Amino acid sequence: MEKKSISACPLNCWDTCSFTVTVENDAVVKVDGNKQHPITKGHICSRGRMLETRTNSSSRIIKPMKKIAGKFSEITWEQALDEISDKLIFNKQNYRSTSILHSHDYSNNGLLKNLDQRFFNCFGGVTEVIGSLCWGSGIEAQIWDFGNSEAHAPEDIFNSKYTIIWGRNAASTNIHLYANLIEAKKRGVHVTVIDPLFHQTAKLADTYITVRPGMDGLLAIGIIKQLKELNSIDSNFVENYSYGFQEFSEYLDTIKMSEIVAQTSVSEEIITLLAKQYKNGPTSTYLGLGIQRYANGGHTIRLIDALVALSGNVGIKGGGANYGHLPVGQSFDVSNLTLSNLKLESRTFTRMNQAEKILSEQDPPIKMAFVTRGNPLTQLPDTNRVEEAFRSIETLVVIDQFMTDTAELADYVLPCTTVFEEEDIYYASMYHSYVNYGPKLVTPKGEARSDRWIWTELAKRLGFGEDFAFSDEEFFQMGLQSLNKHGFTLEKIKSEGFLKLPIQEVPWADYKFKTPTGKYEFNSTLAIKEGDEGQLIFKFPLESKKSRKAKEYPYHLLSKHPSRSNHSQNYHLIGDDKLVVEISENIAIEQNITEGEEIIIWNDRGELTGFVKIMKNSHPETINIDEGRWKKLGGSVNVLTSSGQSEIGLGGIQYDCLVAIKKKQAAL
Repeated sequence: MEKKSISACPLNCWDTCSFTVTVENDAVVKVDGNKQHPITKGHICSRGRMLETRTNSSSRIIKPMKKIAGKFSEITWEQALDEISDKLIFNKQNYRSTSILHSHDYSNNGLLKNLDQRFFNCFGGVTEVIGSLCWGSGIEAQIWDFGNSEAHAPEDIFNSKYTIIWGRNAASTNIHLYANLIEAKKRGVHVTVIDPLFHQTAKLADTYITVRPGMDGLLAIGIIKQLKELNSIDSNFVENYSYGFQEFSEYLDTIKMSEIVAQTSVSEEIITLLAKQYKNGPTSTYLGLGIQRYANGGHTIRLIDALVALSGNVGIKGGGANYGHLPVGQSFDVSNLTLSNLKLESRTFTRMNQAEKILSEQDPPIKMAFVTRGNPLTQLPDTNRVEEAFRSIETLVVIDQFMTDTAELADYVLPCTTVFEEEDIYYASMYHSYVNYGPKLVTPKGEARSDRWIWTELAKRLGFGEDFAFSDEEFFQMGLQSLNKHGFTLEKIKSEGFLKLPIQEVPWADYKFKTPTGKYEFNSTLAIKEGDEGQLIFKFPLESKKSRKAKEYPYHLLSKHPSRSNHSQNYHLIGDDKLVVEISENIAIEQNITEGEEIIIWNDRGELTGFVKIMKNSHPETINIDEGRWKKLGGSVNVLTSSGQSEIGLGGIQYDCLVAIKKKQAAL
């Protein structure tokens, strides 16, 4: 018998969609959008629809697996959990608990996913990963500037006169913003897109501006200089609500407009046009994640923040520097779930450099690792080094639904449930303020178990089972405790399917910022306190036209998110094993390469072989390979990317990447 239920998308994405899921004979048969949701309004992307395929796929791992003599064999849950528990105890007793690494990411969100931290804290603390491959330095930048990263409500875009989409292809990664852009244009809002790549959102724009990769911060400086020329700096904001502007103003005077034009590839006329758009607002700015994936990425976000602030577009309807939306995640009482007070030892690696740390740290060495909600062999930069690192670990445990590149290296693979086989509450600190409920709709395939069940069973074996002796509902109540005063109850979200969190729709409207000074900070006192430079400046990327590598590797490689897969999650289900290398028209002419030709792309970190697709209207020095492709399906672009860290900290620098190309035929 067919039944339709309200559910939710667990994917770590801007949109956090609400679903209507059709179940028949204990099987998910269709995933549609929930038309009643006020933000997602029934529209979902192919990645959300693919969750039905993920759940029903015959290639799923549905029994615990152990590698014996180099080959995987099915074992019982009891054997897997007993042996893993014994290894945890052995390594803790002989090498300390920080000899165990928890390498995780955020492929699936959910309130109960925080229970992994509860487990490792109760264990006494392990080596954890911090920072983010996606947005870490940008978040840190906005914390330095504003005191937090907060965004305007999605519908506030209709209060704008101009909107600037800076480094974000909303048509691919933020479809409900894209829908709002279409509607905003109908209402007379002028849409400008700034991006090295000419994509679907750029096609929608009234004005498209191509910029050299990594030079967005310098472009922001150019616009601010033009605002000064036009006498259009918001002096009231500067004098009453900001800190450190004079020093920044003096720095601006040291940079020549001719240098800005030369390095950004944007003419002075266009820079003046942008200044007038910011001057004649309200003007909203939507920042993409790619613009901060450089060594100078945090500085880039800070410079664009400064542009938004100085043009009078902070704290007003129709304005904003919209990047992250941290109040969403901050609304939950996660500390109740994680029990951080039980952590006795702690060591951190950044997500970006964990491979180097695995290979180099000896106090203690990494003897055992758990991988959850991630596929580091595909997603971490400098793939060859990552593979070397994870191969060196004596015991690798992977919790996943499929035999990913990382799972292939594991000693134990534990099968976990999909979103429709478990219950959770879903949210994302990115675009809107709604939280969605996802009930358990079908019986898990085979012997797949929820993450909560796995942590609970391990906890029992390790002597702290009482810390996990709670039902899903009891854990939910812990996480929702901070919201009870707002009338936000578990019963209410279960009955309605989604609820709006109590978050202001226009941040900073009272001009009370969460920085140490209580003001917007052009010179970050928090950064200085943490031992960093607080001054707001532009720095060139590590790999750019000005770097020594440019002669040998003349082209700039980007690695944007794929439109059909949430990072690496869907490639094996799509069945596409053809790696596509998108190159600008200028490169194609320069190298005498035609559409569909097979080429080799390489640098000093590695090489890939792929087939050419020619990009029109994009920056002439630019190449793109979508991230997330598995090794068995053509290989990850991260063979070529750097594992370095942003100068502002906590962010990856995958876009700091110069490469060379040649025809494969010519290379033979």
